[in-house]
Amino acid sequence: MELWDLYDLDRNKLNETMIRGDKQREGVYRIIVHICLFNSKGEMLIQKRQPFKSGFSGMWDITVGGSAVSGDDSHSAASSELKEELGIDIDLKDQRPALTVNFKLGFDDMYCVTKDVDINSLTLQYEEVEKVKWASKEEIFEMLEDGTFIPYHKSLIDLLFYMKDHSGAHTRPDPTKFQG
Repeated sequence: MELWDLYDLDRNKLNETMIRGDKQREGVYRIIVHICLFNSKGEMLIQKRQPFKSGFSGMWDITVGGSAVSGDDSHSAASSELKEELGIDIDLKDQRPALTVNFKLGFDDMYCVTKDVDINSLTLQYEEVEKVKWASKEEIFEMLEDGTFIPYHKSLIDLLFYMKDHSGAHTRPDPTKFQG
């Protein structure tokens, strides 16, 4: 049984949990994490979901993702998902998400990490991941078009590729403004 912590609209942790699979009540939220791992060539590591996994079975997805279990914050959940699904050990406790996307049931924290890894040395979680590969933004766009990639907004994929090398919402800092 997997438990998820619940949060209010302002992302304050409530003293409540829910069981995975139960209906989430209105006005409470949970944390989802996605990690986009990029290599030094600018490609994203993507995974193909197992054909027997519920939800988007057999489709390609970004590197990893999942719900934060009770007791995990966003950072520890992101690190845990990487370790659990691919065997990659990266501590994300000092990294903020590149962006957070709000959705009806919660907060989706998206981390962008650049690290060269040998995909042949990964330990794929059988229950979740069929295979992995490196893909360019253009390859992912093609997969979105042909329906083999989970149907994310194309603009989100574009933004994730941009955010791997940038932070913040501006194209360049304004040196005349405060830096605090």
